[in-house]
Amino acid sequence: MKKNIAFVALVASVMLLNSCQVSKDVPYFQNIDEVNYNVPTELYDAKIMPKDILTITVSTSDPKAATPFNLTISEPLSVTGRVSSYASGLQTYLVDNEGVIVYPVIGKLNVKGLTVRECEEMIKQKIMPYLSASENPVVTVKMSNFKVSVFGEVAHPNTFTVSTGKINVLEALAEVGDMTIYGRRDNVTIMREDANGKKVFHQLDLRDANIINDPYFYLQQNDVVYVEPNKVKARNSAIGTSTTLAFSGVSVLISLSSLIVNILR
Repeated sequence: MKKNIAFVALVASVMLLNSCQVSKDVPYFQNIDEVNYNVPTELYDAKIMPKDILTITVSTSDPKAATPFNLTISEPLSVTGRVSSYASGLQTYLVDNEGVIVYPVIGKLNVKGLTVRECEEMIKQKIMPYLSASENPVVTVKMSNFKVSVFGEVAHPNTFTVSTGKINVLEALAEVGDMTIYGRRDNVTIMREDANGKKVFHQLDLRDANIINDPYFYLQQNDVVYVEPNKVKARNSAIGTSTTLAFSGVSVLISLSSLIVNILR
């Protein structure tokens, strides 16, 4: 009986120690009081890269003046008998491997490495000579395929589109329901391909509040975020059904032994 009690106490102690360790690994920003907020940083802006798809809109006081720069395309919606219905939309522009798009009237434009604002200003300057002196065109550029993928130990692994062109790693995790309790907060991997096709892997420790100053804190288009499982999940995965049944059987035998001893006393 005493051996049984000692065994149960040992198991309980181990579980308590493990829970204490896990509780230390779960919270984000554990050293938030130590972060230097005076580090000079610029507001983040995504850079245009090869294979990006851009939507470009030009607005002028005279709508006809902007027409040559706002090409439209028609796509079939449905076909009923011999009658087809179409929807019109703006022409999109694929950035090629050299970072170039072919824009109406202007021709080839190298947009690689530019922010959206820089691209808008460049196009505005290029089209000004084709407009009257009184016109002050408004150019709007949007990335249509800014996507981020998050998988691993998260609630809902997914690939999603970022409409604002700006997202950090914590916002990306929020989009997929955050990490599970089994996700490693200290080793989140960012997989990125730069403008030259070079693949880079970078690890972030989300327990460290200094990640707000890490250059990988803000994600780029087509970044992949991987959350590694912790040791608890790995151990649980290694235990098969038969092992679980064995532990259950041992627990039942211990309970029965304790009951019999109590009856015979």
